[in-house]
Amino acid sequence: MVTAAQPLSPVTDPARRLPAVRHLGPNWYACVMGTAIVGTAGAALPWQASGLRAVCTAVWALSLALLAVLLVARSLHWRHHRDQARAQLLDPTAAPFYGCLSMALLAVGGGALTVGRDWLGTPAAVALDAVLFTVGTVVGLAAAVAVPYLMAVRHRTAPEQASPVWLLPLVAPMVSAAVGPLLVPHLPAGQPRETLLLACVALFGVSLLATLVTLPLIFGRLLTGGPLPLALTPSLFLVLGPLGQSTTAVGKFADVAPGVVPAPYAGGFEVLAVLYGVPVMGFALLWLCLAVAHVVRARREGMGFSMTWWSFTFPVGTCVTGAEALARHTGLAVYDGLSVVLYAGLVTAWAVAAAHTVRGLVSGTLLAGPRPAPAAPRSATARTR
Repeated sequence: MVTAAQPLSPVTDPARRLPAVRHLGPNWYACVMGTAIVGTAGAALPWQASGLRAVCTAVWALSLALLAVLLVARSLHWRHHRDQARAQLLDPTAAPFYGCLSMALLAVGGGALTVGRDWLGTPAAVALDAVLFTVGTVVGLAAAVAVPYLMAVRHRTAPEQASPVWLLPLVAPMVSAAVGPLLVPHLPAGQPRETLLLACVALFGVSLLATLVTLPLIFGRLLTGGPLPLALTPSLFLVLGPLGQSTTAVGKFADVAPGVVPAPYAGGFEVLAVLYGVPVMGFALLWLCLAVAHVVRARREGMGFSMTWWSFTFPVGTCVTGAEALARHTGLAVYDGLSVVLYAGLVTAWAVAAAHTVRGLVSGTLLAGPRPAPAAPRSATARTR
């Protein structure tokens, strides 16, 4: 005898346990990344207004709090909604966002030494950055391998589906490369410092070469496949991430190399900071103009707010820190001015994205599940005479 299935109770039904975190994806770490870089980039601007550093430190502290909240919420998501978490990992549009966890850890860790030490003290800031850098680097390398592997063997993607989102797990090691040099002066002199510096150079190579083989797919898709869907258009800004972050990284290498590596190599890092950074920043500005044009077009066609708007923050922030690095190593005022202009855009984008996010959280729309597809109209027949 067949019996009717009994409805699941709130205890056994995964969808009814902590429903607020069921649809909380890894893309939410972009809020942490975007907030942290507002603080770290602002602290290195060439012209410091009164009280700016204190504001930047407060913004960094906010990113630290956001990171703690999201780590707890995502842990609850994996514990109570493992089916949804696995579905996101096997979704080619969601899986690349697992790189955001690494970058959030690294961004907050780097901010601890950049501005957080003002409130925490140097020893605590070093300890916090060491932990977040280590964990973030391990997670980033795992994502850089696992996500492309899943895309090859489990995901089924076509060339016309190429998206800037594919860069997210690949740029995470570049963030490690840019943040790691901050810890070099706090290690014992000799091999520990040189090892960490050259490890950061290796991470730079991992991300750079992976980006170089992926970016042509994205550019080719854009030129031959037409504009991205409206909701994905802000993701074009993600291309700025590896460009600005790599420029920042080579600048950091040059900052700490003297006394860490032999003199010929230390001078080579100084040369690399300029000869690599100047052309890459030029391409970043070209891409920025292209991305802005696409966003303006999408906005006119009705693009509304989504979490992809956080793409306007961290990638632009890396261009700010890249311009600051070029200003230090070239002495050109034009890069000082560029960093200030880009930072003004970063703060504006962060304020807009943050305001819409808070509004969406209060209304519940951002954490709601996808809307069900409308039912097909019921077929009907009509009698004719």
